[in-house]
Amino acid sequence: MNTAVNANVVHESEAQRQHARVKLPAKLRLLNGAPNAPVVKVEDLSAGGLSFVAPDPAALRVGEIVKARLQFLIDNLGLSMDVELQIRTIDSKTGRVGTQFQNLDAQDISTLRHLITSHLAGDLVSMGEVLATLQRDNFTKARKNKGGDSSMGFFGRVRAVGFSLGIFVVGIGAFGFIAKTVYDLYFVSHASAGLVTVPSMDVTMPREGTVKSLIPVNQVAEKGAPLASFDTNMLELLKGGLTGDDLQPTKIEELYGKQLSGTLTSPCDCVVARQLVADGQYAAKGQVIFQLVPRNTPATVEARFTYRQFRDVKPGTAVSFQIAGEDQVRTGRVISSTNLTDKDLSTDIRVQIKPDESLNSSLIGRPVEVVSDRGPSMNWLVDKAVAAGL
Repeated sequence: MNTAVNANVVHESEAQRQHARVKLPAKLRLLNGAPNAPVVKVEDLSAGGLSFVAPDPAALRVGEIVKARLQFLIDNLGLSMDVELQIRTIDSKTGRVGTQFQNLDAQDISTLRHLITSHLAGDLVSMGEVLATLQRDNFTKARKNKGGDSSMGFFGRVRAVGFSLGIFVVGIGAFGFIAKTVYDLYFVSHASAGLVTVPSMDVTMPREGTVKSLIPVNQVAEKGAPLASFDTNMLELLKGGLTGDDLQPTKIEELYGKQLSGTLTSPCDCVVARQLVADGQYAAKGQVIFQLVPRNTPATVEARFTYRQFRDVKPGTAVSFQIAGEDQVRTGRVISSTNLTDKDLSTDIRVQIKPDESLNSSLIGRPVEVVSDRGPSMNWLVDKAVAAGL
């Protein structure tokens, strides 16, 4: 068997024409800018180009692009289209010039294909069919690039990757927001109110009169040290003990004009937390003048929870809280849980929290946000793993 390859064999697809040539009755007007532009007869026509016999072949050059007007006669009506032709071949003996269409519009392509197809099929061409052809969308959309196509440039790839990454980040953010919302709904309890407190002692006014402080706020007052001085009139001191001649108007007026000074002293080694009556103001008998905090007494946090959160803030429960004006989140444990009122039932409960770290006395009275998180944590996972023997 002869297996030799014949190198002279040419495949049909390498030699066949790309477009079928037909001889249509058409004329071509060469638009060379002159008023008397020559009109020549089209020798043959295809969807890719045409040929004609030039009256002056020497005036044309191969590769030159000329403008022309292609004219047809259909149903005694003239049909013309402006085209651009690139000269591919020139036969100097016969004057035949072969050209190729350049920059044809979609409507021009549709018209040419309809005329050529009808001529090959032997059908008569009417102006109505040509108009119907022009009204149709005879072209399909370009195919999308396949995955292995490398036509996308570097910046296009970067843009595509960036867009995909942005969508991924937005999806992750949305998922995280939904997960956090569900977690807070089922595993986190928030206090309706909270306050930094400490056991305090009140110093009251023994008599009616004016007050003048002797120790500023947040200063230490030792036991027995003077806190403030007060002035009261003699009549206030002797009220209820006047009899007989002492009730005469002249005597009462004399007693009212006399002033008696006194001093308020500290009942313990305390820090002056608050002064409730300013210097020089009048205070009634029994009115609280100072609030004292015993030294070295740890401050605690009192919070209010609803009664349905009773199981979430039982004594011993670990909680976290943040004091107003601070960015630090502190931790502590619930040491007591009582009803808000002693006599009547209430829908709220009062919880006392002992911080893991001591609080500064300057934070007393500040509002606090308290959170009880009973969801799974890393310690919970570790305990589960240890219990399973992992």
